[in-house]
Amino acid sequence: MLAAAPAFAQETAPKSDEPAQSSSSGSGMSRLLSQGYEIRAAVPNGTRYIVFLQKDQSAYACEFVTLTTSWCSSIN
Repeated sequence: MLAAAPAFAQETAPKSDEPAQSSSSGSGMSRLLSQGYEIRAAVPNGTRYIVFLQKDQSAYACEFVTLTTSWCSSIN
């Protein structure tokens, strides 16, 4: 039987009210999602995925590395 334990992302406190615009460990994509950004697409890139998020006229691309690590950058 497989015992399941909850996964906890390693969060870092943001330095401003702005979403992650450069590398961010753990909180990049989760912070954007908590700010109301929606996932619009995800495409494979080798062994990783690029996830595109959008809210109104603002969009981000996030490289989904692991469940706890993503790097996001503004694309507009």
